[in-house]
Amino acid sequence: MADTLFVTGRLAADALRKTLDKLELDFEYDVAVLGGSVAALMRTEWIARRLPEDCGCRQVMIPGLCRGDLATIEARVGVPAVRGPRDLKDLPAFFGQKLDLEGYGEYHTKILAEIVEAYRMPFTDILTEAEYFHSSGADIIDLGCPPMEAFPGVGEVVAGLKERGFTASIDTFHPQTIREADEAGVDLLLSVNTQNMELVRHLRCKVVVIPDFGEGLESLERNVAKVDALGASYVIDPILDPLSFGFTASLERYCETRRRHPDAEILMGVGNLTELTDADSVGINAVMAGIIAELGIDYVLTTEVISWARGAVRELDLARKLMHYALRNRVLPKGLADGLVALKDIPFETYSETELRDMQQRVRDKHYRIFADGQWVYVFNRDTFLRGRDPRALFADLDVSDPGHAFYLGCELERAALAVRLGKKYTQESPLRWGYLDVTPGGGAQPS
Repeated sequence: MADTLFVTGRLAADALRKTLDKLELDFEYDVAVLGGSVAALMRTEWIARRLPEDCGCRQVMIPGLCRGDLATIEARVGVPAVRGPRDLKDLPAFFGQKLDLEGYGEYHTKILAEIVEAYRMPFTDILTEAEYFHSSGADIIDLGCPPMEAFPGVGEVVAGLKERGFTASIDTFHPQTIREADEAGVDLLLSVNTQNMELVRHLRCKVVVIPDFGEGLESLERNVAKVDALGASYVIDPILDPLSFGFTASLERYCETRRRHPDAEILMGVGNLTELTDADSVGINAVMAGIIAELGIDYVLTTEVISWARGAVRELDLARKLMHYALRNRVLPKGLADGLVALKDIPFETYSETELRDMQQRVRDKHYRIFADGQWVYVFNRDTFLRGRDPRALFADLDVSDPGHAFYLGCELERAALAVRLGKKYTQESPLRWGYLDVTPGGGAQPS
C-alpha cells in the first residue's frame, strides 16, 4: 500500500513525476492523474467524485491551490486528505528536513520607538502611536521633544502612558521638562552630558550618557565617570553618526566602548542611518541588528518619520530575533526566517519556456494560463502563446470580450509583470509575497 497518493491534472503530471523521482522520500507513493487539465482549478468536490473509494493509500495529497473542504475527499476515500504546496516546484522544500529552531524568537536588545512630534501632539494621538509601536515590537515608547524647549504637560503624558502599562523615555535637554517627566515616573532620560549633568543627582530615572556636543570618546568617558560617581543608573550612548559624516568612526567608538565597559548597558540610535539614507530601511535594519547583536548592545532607538522607514520597528523586532538566534547558535542568519525579504523574494523555481510550450501543446481549451520567470511574462491557451514584459501589450494581443474576464486578466498580467520587475515569484490567482508586510503588526513572522 502506498503511503501517499498525489493528485494532479494532465498538464502537471509529467513534471510532478519528475520532481518526485528526484526526491529522496522515505515512503511509497503513487500519482493519480485526473481528467482536469489544470490541477489548481480543481475543487475538492470534483476530485472526490473522480477518486475510487479504495485508493490503496494512507493519505491523499492535493495541490495547495485546490479550493474546497478536505473532508469531502476524506468521506469518499476513507483516509486523510492534505494540501501540498501551492506549486509543485516547491515540493522539495515541502518535504525537506525542518531546522531545529528551539528558542527562536528570544532577544536581548530592547527597542525604543520615538514619537518624534510627541511634544506637539494631543494625548489621544500619542496613545495611538504608542499602541502602534508596541504592537510592532517596541519595548519602550520614547517621547520626542525639541532639545532645548519645553514640553507642556509632559508629566500628564508620562503618567498616562505609565497607567496604561507602557515603559516610557523622554528625549530632551530642557531642565523643567526633565524634572516633570521624572516626577511622573519616566523610566529613561535621553540624554545627559556636561550641559545638564547637575540634574542627575536629583533624578530617579535611568539616564543615557552621551559625549559633549562635538566631542568624542574621551568626552564620553569623562561623563560616564561623573554619572557613575553620582551613583546614578545609566546607559552609554557613543552616538552613531550618519554615512559620510563619520559613520565608520562612530562604529569604532561603539567597539571601543564595549571593550572598555564589558558589562555596561549601551544604546545605539539607528535613525541616523534609516532616516538619512535614500534606501529601504529593511536591509539597513537587518545589518545593524547583526552589529548590535555582536556588540551586545542593550537598547536600540529608531524612528518612523520618512516614508521609506515606515515599519522600521517591526523590521528591528524581526531582525533582533534573527540575529540573536544566529549569534547564539553560531549559524548564518540565512534560511532561518524570511520576514525581512520583502521587496524582492526568497529563492524559488520557475518553469522554463520549453516546459511551458510543452504544456501548451496539451491544452484543449481557451482559458488563459499566465506564468512568469526572471525575465518574461508568458500567456497561453490552446491557440495562443505570448511572451513579453508590458502587460498592456500582452493584453492587446488577447482575444477577450467579456468585461469581467478582461478585468481579471488585466490584474493578473499587471501582477505578473511586477513580479518579473522585482524578481518575485508569480502564481496565477495568488498574491505576491511581501515578507513581514504580509503580517499584521503584533503577529510577527514565523521562521521558515
